[in-house]
Amino acid sequence: MLTERTPGGRGTAIGDTVPLFIILTSTMLPGSQRMILDIQEILGFLPHRYPFLLIDRIVEFERTKRLVAIKNVTINEPFFQGHFPDYPIMPGVLVVEAMAQAGGIIMMYELTDRLSKLVVFTGIERAKFRRPITPGDQIRIEVEVLSFRPRAGRILGRATVDGKLACEATLTCQVVPRVREARPATPPEPALSEAQIEAEAAAAAAVTGTE
Repeated sequence: MLTERTPGGRGTAIGDTVPLFIILTSTMLPGSQRMILDIQEILGFLPHRYPFLLIDRIVEFERTKRLVAIKNVTINEPFFQGHFPDYPIMPGVLVVEAMAQAGGIIMMYELTDRLSKLVVFTGIERAKFRRPITPGDQIRIEVEVLSFRPRAGRILGRATVDGKLACEATLTCQVVPRVREARPATPPEPALSEAQIEAEAAAAAAVTGTE
């Protein structure tokens, strides 16, 4: 912890030393290759927005290797209105989605053209849910890279609350263009001639017996 000498003032005397706290954000942690990101920086990497942005802070980040994110769960989450009104539990699929978003940051961080890309699910394996997550819980989401390529990856995700495992899963994902490619136009059907129209009308009349 750093300190500085004060010029004096309320509660301090001239020459006193007081703690000087430094908040690290989007920077290297001292003596390591790990980084932390705040919510504004997360918004720069993920396209998700309320109510589907499911991580609040990155507290550890080693590029192409691992990441630790925090999700603070409150009763104001919109999914608690229906899941369940008298017994609020965070849906397990959203816990897995939070893991995927954490893994997505690892991939998006390496892309220079990230504004034109999305990271999407391609597979979920061995998902297990160990305990419910409820309002007031803080989820610690730990993601470890199992394989990494510029356009695809495989990660192991673990979500814990108070040090106890709540969910784990292995996820695969892929980088795709953010703008969906336009589908080829379907050519219009050729117009029927008068003879074809009369023939179809006669066939219909024969079926119904009302010629």
